[in-house]
Amino acid sequence: MEPGCQKLPLEKIGAFSQLFLDYINQEEALKPFYNQYPSIGNFKNLIKDKSFNSQKRENLVSELHNQYANIENKPNIDILLEPNTYTVTTGHQLNIFTGPLYIIFKIITVINLAKKLKEAYPDSNFVPVYWMATEDHDLEEIQVCRAFGQKRKWATAQTGAVGRMTTEGLPELAAQLGKGAEFFKEAYQNSEKLGDAVRQYMHHLFGEYDLITLDADSRALKSQFASVMKDDIFNNTAFGLVNERTATIDALGYKTQISPREINFFYLEDSLRERLVKTDAGFDVFNTDIKFSKEEILAIIENEPEKLSPNVVLRPLYEEWILPNLAYIGGPSEVPYWLQLKPVFDFYKEAFPALMPRNFGLLLDERSAQSLEKLNFGLEDIFKTTDSLKAQYVKRESEKELSLQKELESLQTIYADVLKKADEIDITLSRTTKAFETKSVDMLERLEKKLLRAEKRNYSEALSKIEKLREHLCPAGGLQERKDNMLNFYGEGNDLIEKLIASFDPLDYQFNVIEI
Repeated sequence: MEPGCQKLPLEKIGAFSQLFLDYINQEEALKPFYNQYPSIGNFKNLIKDKSFNSQKRENLVSELHNQYANIENKPNIDILLEPNTYTVTTGHQLNIFTGPLYIIFKIITVINLAKKLKEAYPDSNFVPVYWMATEDHDLEEIQVCRAFGQKRKWATAQTGAVGRMTTEGLPELAAQLGKGAEFFKEAYQNSEKLGDAVRQYMHHLFGEYDLITLDADSRALKSQFASVMKDDIFNNTAFGLVNERTATIDALGYKTQISPREINFFYLEDSLRERLVKTDAGFDVFNTDIKFSKEEILAIIENEPEKLSPNVVLRPLYEEWILPNLAYIGGPSEVPYWLQLKPVFDFYKEAFPALMPRNFGLLLDERSAQSLEKLNFGLEDIFKTTDSLKAQYVKRESEKELSLQKELESLQTIYADVLKKADEIDITLSRTTKAFETKSVDMLERLEKKLLRAEKRNYSEALSKIEKLREHLCPAGGLQERKDNMLNFYGEGNDLIEKLIASFDPLDYQFNVIEI
């Protein structure tokens, strides 16, 4: 383990679903829902199972050269032409300034995985890929970031696919974030579209690690997906397959993430991304007056496939269709919903990739580490609620007896005797006796809380420090990685990226606490 990085089991963090945790722990009941578990030895089978012809490789490389045309020192794109080259992929929305820390963690996971795979399988090549969700249309998800204790919002009224939006207003917003954000400002200034800007700043951050950033909103790439488009729009195959698999997972007591639609494609034009729905007369674009006949839809698939955008059900299949991919790296919501999709891959005869959790982490600055030590808290305590930490501290430090547990036990003994006597006299009095017991226990528990509350006043200074520490490390009560932006830790000349790459192990599914 890298010095300065301590690891905790994910179960100790209290922030992950049971389905996600059971997948990581290889629960037997979940094994039918995926192909190969993401261990280094299982990639041998994944390599063997992945089929990706030379025409697909040529199309992919040609498209990537077009996308990287204006970027200097571009990654080695041509290596993807070689039949022994594979990708490992992660993806995310185009959050401003990269968004929360975990997006950076995702990318570092794929970079480190590619490196580990090359060491284990030297006869093959492995390329880390960042799949930009350029076709996503949820502006609210990407237009806010939390940096330096403040929310920064991109004020724009644009609609449609976010990757096609202009960067208007973003250079000015970046200028407010200091010298450390200069590369963001340049990327937004030098790019007309948001997707191009994201590629530019991701290359600035990760280009030296051979990361390839892909925009799949492309006629050339989507034309390869035409057969799936036709089948889904006219036969609704995925709808039945995913519903059946979802019911199976639900029956095991898990909560599933996604629901398929009969048609799992949006209609996409500039400023518009709306669902395609079937009608008696043909097809409508939801919430618009746009209508198509069957023949017109077939013509779009044939000549303008870029006007059709897969939703969350078919985007994973599209990813694997156009990439020589072996693993998808996702978060605690993504990995579970991929488990609903394997029947779709099986139907279309596309290899199902390894589903890998991204790295999880908290960046612990020196001042916070010292505060934890002074307050005598361990790393696991960071993830408890503020109230429970305060109570823990006061109970530990106070010389007074604050617990009424002995009294509660005595009360229960007394009422057991009373109940016995009441039953001997009139069995109908048992309900009344139990009601009195419940009321007495409640009153005693409330009194215990008041004792603790009163004692807390004697530790107000320490409790204030606990509150500030918790808010700093777990903003708004959530995980730091889901709230804070990288700029909080990335200054001019900062070695944050190098530190994270050295600290994270992509195949160690634990929570990392990294001292910075």
